[in-house]
Amino acid sequence: MNRIFFKLFSIVFLSSSLMANQIYFMPYEQKQALHTLMDSIKSSQANIYISIFSFTNKEIAKSLKEAAKRGVKIKIIYDKEANINNPYSTIGYLSKYNGIQTCLLDGKRAKNDKYNGIMHQKMAIIDNNTILIGSANWSKNAFENNYELLLKSNDKTIISKSINYFKKMFSQCKPY
Repeated sequence: MNRIFFKLFSIVFLSSSLMANQIYFMPYEQKQALHTLMDSIKSSQANIYISIFSFTNKEIAKSLKEAAKRGVKIKIIYDKEANINNPYSTIGYLSKYNGIQTCLLDGKRAKNDKYNGIMHQKMAIIDNNTILIGSANWSKNAFENNYELLLKSNDKTIISKSINYFKKMFSQCKPY
């Protein structure tokens, strides 16, 4: 009986672990990757935390605006240099909506004091239970033409660590 229970438990546990992670490789799986990101935003209920280097995709921005209208609290960290003077950045569009906080973050100052690093992450945490992370900026070009990846996970350890890191970065941000 214990062997049967152990086998059944193993199958259920392994199946749920496998289903908790999805990875998409662009440009080959661009539609699935974008669909997964958009569905995650559309199904959000409480909060979305985003850290992004470059965000110019208007379709994703509109989904965030709609989520905010539903009462979802959204915080977005943008890289300062990539977005401050970029006419295609979504920061100006999204920062004017209630429920959406935007800010700009520089990377750490170089030891030679000549330049700052960049905030190069591409991450979204949805309702503290889903994380989407990868190499792709949120641009049309990244999803359609570049060789990029997007990973969706429900791993609680990764999400918890990412939330803590996000909060540290957000506390250092300059509001837009």
